[in-house]
Amino acid sequence: MKLSDLGELAVRNLRESFLRNSLTTIGISVGVASLVAMLSLGIGLQQLASRRLMKSGLFDTVVVTSRRDLRNFGRDEERAAPPPGESRILDEPTRLVIEHLPNVLEAYPDIRFITELRFEDKPHLTMVAALPSSAKSTDAFEALQGDFFSSDLAPEVVIQKVFAEELLGKTPKSGLDETNVAQLAGPLLGKELIMRYAQRQADPAARSAAETATPGGGDQGVAGAAYSVISRELKLKIVGVADLDPESMRGPTRARVFLPLKLAESLHVMQPTDLREISRAAGSQPVYSSVSVRVKNPAQIRAIEDAIKKMGFNTFSILDATRSLQQFFAVLDVFLGIFGSLALAVASIGIVNTLVMAILERRREIGIMKAIGASDSDVKNLFFAEAGAMGILGGIVGVMLGWAIGQVINLGTNIYLKRQALPPEHFWSVPWWLVAFAIVFAFGVSLVSGLYPAGRAARLDPVQALRYE
Repeated sequence: MKLSDLGELAVRNLRESFLRNSLTTIGISVGVASLVAMLSLGIGLQQLASRRLMKSGLFDTVVVTSRRDLRNFGRDEERAAPPPGESRILDEPTRLVIEHLPNVLEAYPDIRFITELRFEDKPHLTMVAALPSSAKSTDAFEALQGDFFSSDLAPEVVIQKVFAEELLGKTPKSGLDETNVAQLAGPLLGKELIMRYAQRQADPAARSAAETATPGGGDQGVAGAAYSVISRELKLKIVGVADLDPESMRGPTRARVFLPLKLAESLHVMQPTDLREISRAAGSQPVYSSVSVRVKNPAQIRAIEDAIKKMGFNTFSILDATRSLQQFFAVLDVFLGIFGSLALAVASIGIVNTLVMAILERRREIGIMKAIGASDSDVKNLFFAEAGAMGILGGIVGVMLGWAIGQVINLGTNIYLKRQALPPEHFWSVPWWLVAFAIVFAFGVSLVSGLYPAGRAARLDPVQALRYE
């Protein structure tokens, strides 16, 4: 039997029992819609998590620390690396070497310190951190009231919301009664803060005396004389108030005031690493507790981590922490797919029922087909064609229905988020491969469901079929 004749017969037979076949096709559509909706939710949530991580500025970042810092020194590194005391120092020349590695956008030091800030003659002790200009594009400053730094050396600060409440003498609130950032920014933008800090300054005379007393500068206590610590003051202008959760910021200590990176570097603020590494650095170059390395593409993070480890440093990236997250989403997709397929399994029973009933109704027709020369395979292919047609049509309608369900739920969710003063999000995603998979899967399930009816129709005795009334 020609393929065109097979298709024509299948369409004609489906039209003759339109209501029953339509109901069966709708059952397939509902099954495919549930499958598409479930998997779209899992894919959308995974993409949402990836977008937020990417926009956070950490997804494409490698944090580099010295192996001399025992807090970051694990057993694996201990077996594969030199003793901590003999490891390299993470200083400015090393940072420049890392910054010039292939596929590295920038490598900037982690500069943060606790200091006193005076506002309207009242002292406030807080943590200050330096930020590069690239931090402006991260989601941490999406809800920034005011402006970001006008330049890398501008004497300006962006302050965190809780610190803004402290400056204004307000009690921090949480939940629905949380203070609006715009209300805090109004009386603070353009105001002046006075920062008091300890500046590290090299003392050539003291350094020369230390080296004379101890050749090679091996004694850390003597070498300490190579530094002078001077108390300084700097006037800073408040240019922005950020809606930041201090517990979401990276590091063991949470900063509440942010300076331009180049400005912070020019201040030479005394850091804990200056005391720890003073004998090795000899006061010539700043020493950093960690360096953040931004890469051009997250796919290149592993290669860059390996290159930095070969230099003798420890590395950490958010990709290391998201391996378990990826495993979670993989398991979630499997379970969502299983639950979504249950409705399709029920629909397959409807296909079997429809085609079995068609055999009973068309026994005489099948007998005539066999009597005029149709083979068993022709009869079997006819029923397969009918099952496949219902599967493809149900798959197409189901994909559209699943997409519509996702859009409606996404719209409703965003309306709820808007009422809660939260930014809108896109929770559903229907990629092209999911559309193709759903249609092919529906077609395959329909063919499998048609195996028994098609085999039963092919086994009919033409003589008995012609006698059937």
